[in-house]
Amino acid sequence: MTQASDYVLKRGHPLPLGADLKRDGINFAVFSRHATAITLVVFPDTDSDSCLEFPLDPRFNRTGDVWHAFVCGLDPGTRYGFRADRKPNLEPHIHPYDPRHILIDPYAKALYGGSTWGRSLHLEATHVTSGQVYHRDPIVIGNHFDWGEDQPLNTHLADSIIYEVHVRGFSRHSSSKVSHPGTFAGVVEKISYLKELGITAVELMPITEFEENDNPRKNPLTGGQLQNFWGYDPISFFAPKASYTSDGDHSTPLIEFKTMVKALHEAGIEIILDMVFNHTAEGNERGPTLCFRGLDNKTYYIIDKSTGSYANYSGCGNTLNCNHPVVRNLILDSLRYWVTEMHVDGFRFDLASILGRGTDGLVLANPPLLETIAGDPVLANTKLIAEAWDAAGLYQVGTFPNWGRWAEWNGKYRDDVRCFIKGDAGMVPLLATRMSGSSDLYQGSGRAPYHSINFVTSHDGFTLLDLFSYNQKHNEANGERNVDGWDENHSWNCGEEGPSASPRINRLRKQQIKNMAAILLLSQGAPMILGGDEMGRTQRGNNNAYCQDNEISWLNWDLLQTNADLFRFFRILIAFRKNHPILRRRSFPAEGETSPPFVWHGIKPAQPDWNWDSRFLGVQLLGLERDKDVMIFTNAYFEGLKVELAKPTRGKKWLSFVDTSLPPPQEINELGHEKPIGKQTFYEVGARSVVVLVAQ
Repeated sequence: MTQASDYVLKRGHPLPLGADLKRDGINFAVFSRHATAITLVVFPDTDSDSCLEFPLDPRFNRTGDVWHAFVCGLDPGTRYGFRADRKPNLEPHIHPYDPRHILIDPYAKALYGGSTWGRSLHLEATHVTSGQVYHRDPIVIGNHFDWGEDQPLNTHLADSIIYEVHVRGFSRHSSSKVSHPGTFAGVVEKISYLKELGITAVELMPITEFEENDNPRKNPLTGGQLQNFWGYDPISFFAPKASYTSDGDHSTPLIEFKTMVKALHEAGIEIILDMVFNHTAEGNERGPTLCFRGLDNKTYYIIDKSTGSYANYSGCGNTLNCNHPVVRNLILDSLRYWVTEMHVDGFRFDLASILGRGTDGLVLANPPLLETIAGDPVLANTKLIAEAWDAAGLYQVGTFPNWGRWAEWNGKYRDDVRCFIKGDAGMVPLLATRMSGSSDLYQGSGRAPYHSINFVTSHDGFTLLDLFSYNQKHNEANGERNVDGWDENHSWNCGEEGPSASPRINRLRKQQIKNMAAILLLSQGAPMILGGDEMGRTQRGNNNAYCQDNEISWLNWDLLQTNADLFRFFRILIAFRKNHPILRRRSFPAEGETSPPFVWHGIKPAQPDWNWDSRFLGVQLLGLERDKDVMIFTNAYFEGLKVELAKPTRGKKWLSFVDTSLPPPQEINELGHEKPIGKQTFYEVGARSVVVLVAQ
């Protein structure tokens, strides 16, 4: 049996924080300003619950607010954690120390347990031998991996085609035909598909450790247990999720994640991680104590100093104290780790406006965290994408502090394009602004069109098919009486709620999907596609499927045959965008520019109709020397229009590339096979359609 006498405890070093594997042992370092006692708990045998405890001497094993120790003789595979206490504790509501908890190291790179989805350890599990409360123990893993010549791809954001996807949902369905469904390895098996589609970057929904079994609700329609499928409730900011791997070996999460990144890079595809730094899985005052609360509650969270209650700007029970220096360093260290050790190319920051709140919760004019991230030399070429709002009503799209580095999910683009396609009045001027890069949001602050991440759907909301199949959300299966999720979806069911047997309605729905895809992929900015939209995925009207680990959330690959025309439409449009630099401008037109890149048209050339009741817009993108002219007509009227054509530059003629009013495969032509349109004077633009002409 392992005994404490088998190991030698030394003073150790306060840096780096976390567990640092050395040749003759492991150095442990953890921050806690307000604890008076820290005990290092070690499980030397990976799969044994026999533990050793090393109380740390506050004079010998503490430097400033960092507690540290070096234990000689420990090897990779060692599990560990910390107990923290405070005596006397005159403010337990502020400092809820409880030495019964074995706490997770905030810097843990891997967590023990949870390698099988749905059977991971519950947050309030009890230690099987001692009856003491414990959770997912950190485990020390070696960091050996052959990256070969792998380097960041550094694809310019203007040239990016982003594909948002959930690791498990992407390949979990039996139709995926992968060897390891629902895993990082499953993503690797689908790389050829991503290449064929033309994707340049996958944006993965949260992949750091979270507990999928923390949802107490059941599906009222089936009685089945609901789960935390999306994973926006982090336990760790460093450890990849163990159940996203193909076997239960403790080193597998790191190895398989790196293998996935390397394979994506070899295929020319970047990886962007959706990081949740705004809150943690510890929830409100009644939530589980896992890590931060038990180590230094007052530092890690924004709390009421008199009552100890948590500020809840995240809508998830707590708010991380992001602009406290210690928490800032934690976030920055996490980002650097994912870039340097895991070769990640970029990050999307969930509810990023919280990262701009001060320690009192107030919005800062120049948030030090956002400035530090933007100016960090290690992250200099890393993509930074902000979800520029929070759950407390702060909305910063177009005003997010940027220092020239931050791109934004453009929620105004989503809403305005949806409203135009639906046929709402007064949207033509807004559509023009959105398609030309949202200059009203980004030009004045010195940013470029590509700082707008254009999207019309994301994980949060309707899929593209559901956007034209449902007028209202249908979230009954979530067990919240259909009160969850957004009510203002700007959707239109095309005349019938839900699935339809009407060929007319189904044709219109597909036409509207193609209209939306055409506008998205032909707009200035960086487009983001929701995974599965290109094959007509549905969530059956659920616009908040965070808890649905089933076919509502899984991508059904059989749809590739059912909706082959949709996939073909997306694939060709993406290739067209890549082939035309004029669609990927690096800057806004300069004031007084003699050759503007856009000419706006109505049903007559150079006479756009900006009136309230207009639902038609034409735009001619002038290729000049570098490209061909591209003409785009967008008609949201319920009837067709006869449009007079402007002449292309340099004496060329118009060819038809897209006409969504036509049946497939005539609605889009392969690159180099655009069709002559006959007369060059007029074009009949069909009802609720998009037409794209290219000069040849």
